[in-house]
Amino acid sequence: MASVGRRNRDRMMKGPTLPHDTIADLLLARCGDGRPGLLTRDRSWTWDEVVQESAARADWARKLRADGPFHIGVLLDNEPEYVFWLGAAALAGAAVVGINPTRRGAELAREVRHTDCQVIVTDPAGAALLDGLDTGVERDRFLVVGTPEYAAGLAAHTDAPRPVRTPGVTAATRMLLLLTSGTTGASKAAICSQGRLAALGASNSAKYDITREDTCYCPMPLFHGNALMALWAPALTAGAAIALTRKFSASGFLPDVRHFGATYFTYVGKAIGYVLARPETGQDADNRLTHAFGTEASPEDADRFLRRFGCRLVEGYGSSEGSGMLKRDPEAPTGALGTPARTGVRIVHPRTRETCPPAELDSYGRVRNPEQAVGEIVDTEGAARFEGYYNNDAANAERVRHGWYWTGDLGYVDRAGYFYFAGRSGDWIRVDGENTSALLTERVLRRHRGVVAAGVFGVPDPRSGDQVMAAVEIAEGTRFEDLDLPAFLARQEDLGSKGVPRFVRVSYALPTTGSNKLRKKEMQLEGWRTDDPVYRWAGRGGPVYTLMTDDEKAALRGEFLATGRGRFLP
Repeated sequence: MASVGRRNRDRMMKGPTLPHDTIADLLLARCGDGRPGLLTRDRSWTWDEVVQESAARADWARKLRADGPFHIGVLLDNEPEYVFWLGAAALAGAAVVGINPTRRGAELAREVRHTDCQVIVTDPAGAALLDGLDTGVERDRFLVVGTPEYAAGLAAHTDAPRPVRTPGVTAATRMLLLLTSGTTGASKAAICSQGRLAALGASNSAKYDITREDTCYCPMPLFHGNALMALWAPALTAGAAIALTRKFSASGFLPDVRHFGATYFTYVGKAIGYVLARPETGQDADNRLTHAFGTEASPEDADRFLRRFGCRLVEGYGSSEGSGMLKRDPEAPTGALGTPARTGVRIVHPRTRETCPPAELDSYGRVRNPEQAVGEIVDTEGAARFEGYYNNDAANAERVRHGWYWTGDLGYVDRAGYFYFAGRSGDWIRVDGENTSALLTERVLRRHRGVVAAGVFGVPDPRSGDQVMAAVEIAEGTRFEDLDLPAFLARQEDLGSKGVPRFVRVSYALPTTGSNKLRKKEMQLEGWRTDDPVYRWAGRGGPVYTLMTDDEKAALRGEFLATGRGRFLP
């Protein structure tokens, strides 16, 4: 751990970042910068070369511009062309639509069509996914990376004049359409302007201590706000190097980190679970990592990651739609997100809009008064900051009500004023007339060394209310019986009896979004009628789980019908 302290002290010697109003200005400020800007396993580019590559594509984009919204769809893995087209869009005044490569068929077509793309930049694999779909984009406006046609088209613009931004590009110019991950329903396209992204670059480079000496490893997909807002924009602001890997790989994580000499990365909790599930070698701390930013890693996983890799995980709160609501505090208790960044940020009851009282916490940190203390996180001054969803008035109206910005997330505040995340709007489960936290049960399950990932949600009870269901992902070769889950749950003193799962779905690969988040809404809709094995605890006393058969599922369905709750069947 001494090396971690030394590395953190070294960071204090690093220089300041440069403030700019637009992403285009941030790029132009890197002209002539000969320090590394972009790294892959195969080659590297200086920041000056990154700007030149972006400028050539910006010139190409200007020639392709048609009437209507200037939107460029990008359907690529994390590769240099993605970074160059982000820069091109900024200089040309276009918006990048990050197309999720895990989408298929009608869903994929709907997202592309909804976002009014004029051009699509993709590769042969992406072109094959789009083949035959009604995207609204003519095939001759597909720029397919890696083909002779693409090389020839780009070559015509490599001698473009000195990099410039298109006249009229301002802080208000649309820069990104971020398709939400869709964990709770159909995705929406959140708008992010050049000004907001540039401001995030400045604030997050300071907040997450990203400086010119850093190498920022990017295992999260570039179509997602995590990579763009917490890594790409801050690295651009600071002049730090960006190290790309095409896709996240648990087995490739540490070799990549060592190869690039990475000091910082971003994550989601499931990815951290995958990395921690890899066998320990005793040499894992032999790397240059100092810290990382992300969401949904449990405190236990954060402790394990620090001990094993010498790297601090910085949990934050934010979304593609809005950010900057909470500020970090080094004195915050474990699990706290921080304190409000402005006076308008508060926890309110959704129906009454009254501010919730502080949470009364027991010795385990559980909320004793959830009915009173848990509410929705809102920003009463944030409506003007919300840039909206593209072409979706209904979603905008749901986010902005009574002049306030409503996050759709639950939280509570302790007596010292620290905010805590309590899950998404559907993460409170009504069991026997009491609210119980799906998030708490998830965190408990993630403590089990045999559980790679866990999602918890409510499924209807055949008589009233809900029951708790968990979906756990385990490693290949592991049996459910090997987990000895009843004994494990009995040892968790902070897990109340209402939070113990009645159903446990077991999988070697739970369904995820393209950003490695579990598709909880999809799993909740399937409930216990999934094709994965489901174990049920039907009795009282301590949990005893038995594998549900088709006959038992049919019998449970009959209970719903007999009690008149058939419409609630999962």
